[in-house]
Parts: sequence; C-alpha cells; structure tokens
Amino acid sequence: MKVKVSRKAHFNAAHRLYRKDWNDEKNTQVFGKCNNPNYHGHNYELIVSVTGEIDPETGFVMDMKVLKDLIAEKVEDELDHKNLNVEVLEFKDINPTAENISLVIWNKLRPHINKNHELEVVLYETPRNFVTYSG
Repeated sequence: MKVKVSRKAHFNAAHRLYRKDWNDEKNTQVFGKCNNPNYHGHNYELIVSVTGEIDPETGFVMDMKVLKDLIAEKVEDELDHKNLNVEVLEFKDINPTAENISLVIWNKLRPHINKNHELEVVLYETPRNFVTYSG
C-alpha cells in the first residue's frame, strides 16, 4: 500500500521572464508585465509530496522532520529573498518560469529522497496559478 505524505513551505523571490536572444518588443509581447527589466516578485507557496510504502518499523513513508529540514536547506535557504535571474545559478541560462522553478526544486530534492519513493512538487506562483512536477 502506497501513501503520500506532504509538507508545505514558502519562499519569496524576484524574477524577470525574458530571453536574452529576443529584442525588447518580442519579450514584452510574449511575457508582458513579467518582462519588467526591474524584476517583480512572488510569494511562492510550495507543497512537496513523497509517495511510497510505509516502513513497518517506523510507520513512516518518510520522516517529516527530515523532509522539513531538506526543504529548508535545499529550497528555502537557496531561493528565499533572492533575485532568481541574478543570484541563483540554475537560472543563469533558463527562464525562471513557475514550470522551470518547480523542475529546479525537484532536481534539488530528488537525490535526497529514497529512490523507491515518488517525489512531487507543487508550486503556487499566485493563489490561482500553480504547476505540478513529478518527474
């Protein structure tokens, strides 16, 4: 029997959606206000879920304290109050869209989660806009 356990977290970050190889007109046409050259920010809400078999010894799929600490170290400490375009290496060459941010978060966490467990990242950029990545 598989069970999904989830942990919520949040972080604040600024970004600008644009492509360096496009002119200002095309960037504005495609990305609109999100192409603001002075950047803009979001209060991101994050839900990380791990699905797997319950360990018969502990009764856990995953120790939630371990998951909490992992999210704090690999996500919150690295992304919170940062300009994603400027301060986060993973976004030097990729656009920090919600889709790409969720993939980066998944890649940061995946090596630290039991390989037999599934990992899912749900990232809310706004209360109405969110993405889900599960690898």
